[in-house]
Order: sequence, then C-alpha cells, then structure tokens
Amino acid sequence: MGSSKEIMDHAEQALIHTYNRFPVVLDHGDGVFLYDAEGRKYLDFYAGIAVNALGYNVKEFNDAVKAQVDKLVHVSNLFYTEPLANAANKLVKATGLEKVFFTNSGTEAIEGAMKVARKYAFMKDGNNRDHEIIAMNGSFHGRSLGALSVTGNQHYQEAFKPLIDKIVFADFNNTEDVISKMNDNTCAVLLETIQGEGGIYPADPDFLKAVREECSKRAILLILDEIQCGMGRSGKMFAYEHYGILPDIMTTAKALGCGIPVGAFVVGEKACKALVPGDHGSTYGGNPLATAAANAVFDLFEKYNILGNVNEVGDYLGKVLEGLKEKHSCVTDVRGMGLIRGMELSVPVGPVVSKCIERGLLVISAENNVIRFVPPLVIGKEHVDMMAGILDGVLNEV
Repeated sequence: MGSSKEIMDHAEQALIHTYNRFPVVLDHGDGVFLYDAEGRKYLDFYAGIAVNALGYNVKEFNDAVKAQVDKLVHVSNLFYTEPLANAANKLVKATGLEKVFFTNSGTEAIEGAMKVARKYAFMKDGNNRDHEIIAMNGSFHGRSLGALSVTGNQHYQEAFKPLIDKIVFADFNNTEDVISKMNDNTCAVLLETIQGEGGIYPADPDFLKAVREECSKRAILLILDEIQCGMGRSGKMFAYEHYGILPDIMTTAKALGCGIPVGAFVVGEKACKALVPGDHGSTYGGNPLATAAANAVFDLFEKYNILGNVNEVGDYLGKVLEGLKEKHSCVTDVRGMGLIRGMELSVPVGPVVSKCIERGLLVISAENNVIRFVPPLVIGKEHVDMMAGILDGVLNEV
C-alpha cells in the first residue's frame, strides 16, 4: 500500500467515521511490543483494550488457531464440535457456574444476560411484563440498543432513544441506593465488578457482598459484567473471586479469545434453565475457530502461571503509579487492582495520551480524566519501569 499516511487516507475513504483514531498504522507485534508500518516500536499498555492478554506473536496460541483453520472454521450451532465442548467445560470450571452460551462479543453477552434475567422472571411470576433491571450510574456495557439501555452515561444514550424500558439506575458502591431501588418487579441487578470505561472503580467489598445478599433474599439475579476486568486481569481469573461471592450470571469476552472474537454469558444454577430452544441463538457464536482460541487461552494461562504474574507485576505497577502520584501534582488519584489500573488527572487526559503515543507508549483513557493501564498480562517489571519513564517525562511537561 505504501506509507502510513497513504494507508490512513485509503481507510478514511471507506470507513464510517465512528472512531477518532490515533495517527498510527500498526503492522505487527511481538511480546508486549507493537510496530507500525514504518517499523517504529511501541510498548503496549492497552492490549487492544484489555484483549491481548498473552501479548503478540505467541507461537502456541498462533499454532492452535492455525490448526483449527486448516481443520474446520464453522458449522453453526446445529451440530456439536470438540472445541465447543472443551471451551464450555473450561469456562464452567473457571467460573464456578453451571452453563455457558458463547457469543461473538461482550455486547452480545450483555444482551443474552438481560434476556436470561427477563425470561427467569417471566417463568417465576407468569405473564408480568413490568420486570425491571437495576443498572449502575457510570457504567458501560456496550453499544447495541439493549446494552446502551443499561449503560449509565447519558452521553452514549441520548441520540438513540427510546431505549429498552424498565431500567432503573442506582449509584455504584452505594448499598443504600441500590437496595432502595429494589421492588417486587426487580428481576436483576447488573454491574461491573470493576467499572472500566467509567474510570477504573473496583466494587467496594461491603457493597458487593450486601447486594449479593439482598439479591438472594429477594430472588433477584445478580449479573456481573467481567468483559474487561475478567480473564485474569484483576489477579483472579474473575474479579468476583476477590469478594468471596458468586454471581447468578456473568459476562465475559475480550481476553477470552485474545484477539479472536468470542464472548460468553455464563449462568448459575438458579437461572440455568431459563432459556430453552427457540429463545436465543447466534450463527457464529461458539464456532470451532473462536472456541479453539478460547481453549488455547485457558491452557496457556495455566501453563505460564499468568495469574501469578498478574499479582506480582500488578502490585509493582500499583506502587510505581503511586510514586508518580507523589511526584506530580496533576495526578489526583490512582486506583484499581492487578493489571487494570487508573490514574486520575486534574488536567485533560487526551494530550497526555497523545504525547505518550508519540514517545512510543500506548495507553488509553477512561472517562475524560483517567489514564487506563490494561497491558498484556505477560508484562514484566522492566516493562513497568519503561512505561513509567516515558509517562514521567510527559507529566513533567503538564
């Protein structure tokens, strides 16, 4: 094609302008580094928005995907395949839940979870069509009309109303507010175990445990969105494990396929029989290629003790970010766990992110004033030091 500028111009001729892309044409990756069309090297601390947990050019992962391409890519859900069976059982084992439905994305997983909740309530109390879902202010669950309906940010919703009704919003980490919104029509409470797009806010332990307890008392389903914070990113395979609870429904995607599009919603005992043939479907969901990728991810997580690395390097990342907070007055807060961290700034974050990219560090924002750190889960302490050196130089200029 030619230079980066030629590639970008060519792309803009045909793409709908829904993204303000950075002026970089990424060409290939290796380990925790990405390279642009001119061969310039970038340290990756965003992992394709928390997707590429294993990094890049991982031979064992690549070989598993290539082998499945040569064998069978797609057959539809009218038949069984071995990769589907294996991936489903691995996900059930990892979550502690009962049954899985594979999707193509996180957004579709949220849609499925909402359908399970409404169907469960319908079965429980008959022909009642007033079932409400309590969602959280500041949340983000996806871009479809259903996912937007439970996303607690007017900016994303406004142009696309009317959305799905019977959605009630409460304040995240405010136990009293959430419980006060529950009533006889409430069928589910939906929240991110760690709010991602909203600014990297982990659920408070007392809050999440209290909501779990109240949902159990009232036969309300607890849906935890772990699309971004799950699959090892928090230091546990799923972030809710830090809290000693189980959700009734959990959604996952992103790192589940490490770049191959695959998501899932996983349902516990209470509602695992809610959906029956004819209630839900997906042409591509759980196809052999996607589930072969998911199988490889689970195998490699175990082989290389990814969770151990997340805990060790994640703790180090937290300390390094706290050090930058102490040094720079524009840093007002640092929060998160494992390898999902946020640095809140008192200045606009956009120029800071752009300068980091210009200097070979890929980071992204959350909200308008938070730098989000969601690197590959295989990074080492030396990579944290490299990141901090670049970011420190940028913050010196703020």
